[in-house]
Amino acid sequence: MQYEKSLNKPYLVDGHMHLEHGDLSEEYVMRFVEEAVKKGIDEIDILDHTHRFVEFRCCYDHLRQYKPQEEWLDGQYNLCNSIDEYLELIDRMKQKQLPVKVKFGLEVCYTPDTEDMIRELLSHYHFDFLTGAVHSINHILYDLPFSRELLWNRVSADQIYHDYYEYVMKCVDTGLFNRIAHPDTIKLFNIYPKYDLKPTYEKLAQKIKEKGMLAECNTGCHYRYGHKDIGLSDELLRVFVENDVPIITASDAHEPEYVGNYIREATERIEACRNEYQNI
Repeated sequence: MQYEKSLNKPYLVDGHMHLEHGDLSEEYVMRFVEEAVKKGIDEIDILDHTHRFVEFRCCYDHLRQYKPQEEWLDGQYNLCNSIDEYLELIDRMKQKQLPVKVKFGLEVCYTPDTEDMIRELLSHYHFDFLTGAVHSINHILYDLPFSRELLWNRVSADQIYHDYYEYVMKCVDTGLFNRIAHPDTIKLFNIYPKYDLKPTYEKLAQKIKEKGMLAECNTGCHYRYGHKDIGLSDELLRVFVENDVPIITASDAHEPEYVGNYIREATERIEACRNEYQNI
């Protein structure tokens, strides 16, 4: 954890928030900045999902085989902007003097069968950071209301978790990304496999460390889905700390008012885990 020497206070980072429910305007970005100031956040990292941008349409065709997913993909906030509009907004914001540090990135929805498309598309753009994320398994989104019927009621939890972490590890292996998003958000419905996840967590931690990536401690699962964990599970947090994996706190805010949600609490959890490990 970083500290401001003069105040001896933690340097609070919210490393994951989206503009996707608003327009790509300076005024909308400033609402996120103002919320960060109000909550004492020192740095915010703004990114939008690739499914906002028409250039990435080809990476989502595989979802259209299921009607609920096709309807979701054709919704108001998906495939509604060109990435050039986002890049122009970033250029304008970087010319401003802002009261908090602001970085701009992209959350890239990864699947193994779209990796080549993603690699080609990303080669044309530059961002402060790129966050890789797994949102679907075998062409089925796992984290939306219809996901229970399409996935969770049809496939065993053991198989879902196995496939999810296989995708996450492949995402890390690509070398395309600076960060891995919400690495255990697959727990969002409080459904768990019967097998021990620790060996999987150990393998993932080693891969993230080898690639020099940041792993998110993402609080979105807590306040958006009502999960008890404020960020990473105790077990995965311990594994990351024991393997010296760099961790970044993230709210996954989709509206300005959620900026900084539980960031202080997540930061304290990480520090407590590090202190406990150092004292063993």
